Amino acid sequence: MVLTPRGEIPLDPDAPEAQRWVVEELSKPEYTNAEPTAFDLAVQAIRDWIVGLFQGATGMPGPVLALLGVLAVVVLLVVALLVFGLPRLRRRRRAVAPLFDDHDLRDRATLRRAAEAAAASGDWALAIEERFRAIVRGLVDRDLVRVHPGTTAHGFADAAAGPLPAHADALREASADFDAVRYLGRPGSRERYDAVVRLDLAVEAAAPVPAEVAGAGA
Repeated sequence: MVLTPRGEIPLDPDAPEAQRWVVEELSKPEYTNAEPTAFDLAVQAIRDWIVGLFQGATGMPGPVLALLGVLAVVVLLVVALLVFGLPRLRRRRRAVAPLFDDHDLRDRATLRRAAEAAAASGDWALAIEERFRAIVRGLVDRDLVRVHPGTTAHGFADAAAGPLPAHADALREASADFDAVRYLGRPGSRERYDAVVRLDLAVEAAAPVPAEVAGAGA
């Protein structure tokens, strides 16, 4: 064993001591933080694959080399879309559109429960309003209708009549009920509430008409 003054590092360590130094050095944050991520390894593998293609392509005609280059670019684009594009599309898909102009973001189940609670207390105006909102939310979530700031109940009914022509009249009647209780101060009635409930359940079960068929009918 090499003797050294206290506090000095031996210049000629034995094998166990050298191994301990290496382990301690590699465990420092600057080394662990520099380790490649899964994405880095995937990119490296693709890059090695592309390089391998061109290294083995000596003597190949120019069109073949060009095709290989195009394929390599396509692979990179697909990887970039999977890593960066799809999460953004999913986040955009999950964004909830507010109903009409009052920033209502409730889902259909919540709106139905609110309507049922209002009906149980005899508040037919609120029950009609909430159940009509449940119809709107259901069709918006199914991508059958799009709402935006400024969309009215009648505008929604006209838009929904395209994919659901069999329910066009009932949708327009329900939109008139909604406007009557919300904007005109009408009290509503159990009869009209029951009609909106039937419409809600009917459109939920209805299969939409393809856009090209609806356009031809119009």
